[in-house]
Amino acid sequence: MPDVQNVVVVMTDQQRADACAREGFPLDTTPFLDDLARDGAWFDRAYTSTPVCAPARASFLTGRFPTATNVWLNQQQDAASYERDLFDVANDAGFETALIGKNHSYLGPEAADHWVQYGHWGAQSETAEAAMTEADEEWEAWMADLSLFNGGGGWTADPTPTPVETQCAHRCISRAREWIESLDDDQPFFTWLSLPEPHNPYQVPEPYFSLFPPEELPPVEVGPEGLDGKRFKWRWLREIGVARALREAPDADYDEEVLPRLRSLYYGMCRTVDDQVRRFVEFLDEAGLREGTLLVFVSDHGDFVGQYGLMRKGVDLPEGTTRIPMIFDGPGVEPDPDPRDAHVSLVDVFPTICEAVGAEMPPGVQGRSLWPLLTGERDGDAFTSVYAECGYGGRHATPDDVPPLDEASKNELNEHTQTGRTAMVRRDDWKLVVDMQDGPELYDLAADPAETTDLSDDPDHATVLREMLGEFASWSLHVRDSLPEVYPIREHQSAFGDDLV
Repeated sequence: MPDVQNVVVVMTDQQRADACAREGFPLDTTPFLDDLARDGAWFDRAYTSTPVCAPARASFLTGRFPTATNVWLNQQQDAASYERDLFDVANDAGFETALIGKNHSYLGPEAADHWVQYGHWGAQSETAEAAMTEADEEWEAWMADLSLFNGGGGWTADPTPTPVETQCAHRCISRAREWIESLDDDQPFFTWLSLPEPHNPYQVPEPYFSLFPPEELPPVEVGPEGLDGKRFKWRWLREIGVARALREAPDADYDEEVLPRLRSLYYGMCRTVDDQVRRFVEFLDEAGLREGTLLVFVSDHGDFVGQYGLMRKGVDLPEGTTRIPMIFDGPGVEPDPDPRDAHVSLVDVFPTICEAVGAEMPPGVQGRSLWPLLTGERDGDAFTSVYAECGYGGRHATPDDVPPLDEASKNELNEHTQTGRTAMVRRDDWKLVVDMQDGPELYDLAADPAETTDLSDDPDHATVLREMLGEFASWSLHVRDSLPEVYPIREHQSAFGDDLV
């Protein structure tokens, strides 16, 4: 067993998987992470459990899908169902534990030895507030004005007026470095280093503001015309998104002026995150901690980043919001510059860490440990498909359900966009989306990465559809909750003899 002394999970919020050069994107948004991935192990078929913040984070912490955690919406974060989570395991294994950054889960400060919480608008704990500088206070005041003006979201047409040191990603890295430096030399540590970016509000200082000019951005795979074949709630999401964004620039053309600026800001935030992750890893190197530290980089979900004329997230299970970056680096990880040939999930991170540190897997964990794959003990033949789900149920919203458009401040995750329930399975280049109200959808992601051509009614793909429906049926049984354990099977059998069937 490799000597994993420390574990650091760096999680970003709303980082799209394909917005990086290692996947062929023409902008150099994440040069350090690209190098880290090629020097370690990375996946280009990694998916969130659901493209919503709190439910995805509950899945990450428990290794369980929303069907089992019962957390489907951000408002349900305290309803999480599980027996023992990642912090329970780390604490019991003797790690000094910390949450540094964004929480947005059922966890409270009592879960960790050290707790420094930041949100999208700044400090959210006394420990974070105690470290604030005058410039940090200026940034938070500016962000408060921005968020109010844009109804809880926002963007800015100008560079952020304070330097990069005031950005939450920089402040999180600084707090993490300070905490690690305070520990005894031989003390193993685990930290969830949770960076709030590149989630909206879309804002970034120079030089990042000008790094990817709007007029030089590559085109999106599909624009607003891609909404024509989608459900009404997709078009409703665009309507409220456009109305909200234009509060900052009421006379601007959304598609020609505003949307390119939003994309530019997003990519600038990705580069900011990249520079801060570099800063943290260089600190581990300088402190002599890199060799013994298992470093995991992942995001909770993605962002539309202009596809379909949309930003943020909010409906169903498109690739842009559901597929996530996932990188492992550290002791025991076999390096490979190419992506691993496996379909993996955010729920797999917890069981992977358990095996890496020699901890017992808690009951009810539904994820699969990637450790044998990462260490070269086996290939990806056990990871031939991956599953995700979303929606709180019921029928999908219709035009008769939604309020007047003047409620432009409505969050993208609302009681209309989150209606219905969908689930997806990906296997190789095929993706099946199953809906509780409408028929299945089948996409060939190699030929149609924007999922605009549903092949489910095509006779030439009837065999693929049948096979994918079988794959979906298997996953539907797998994600059913196994907790609580009703009785110990072995003890029950011994009472009646070992031949009990």
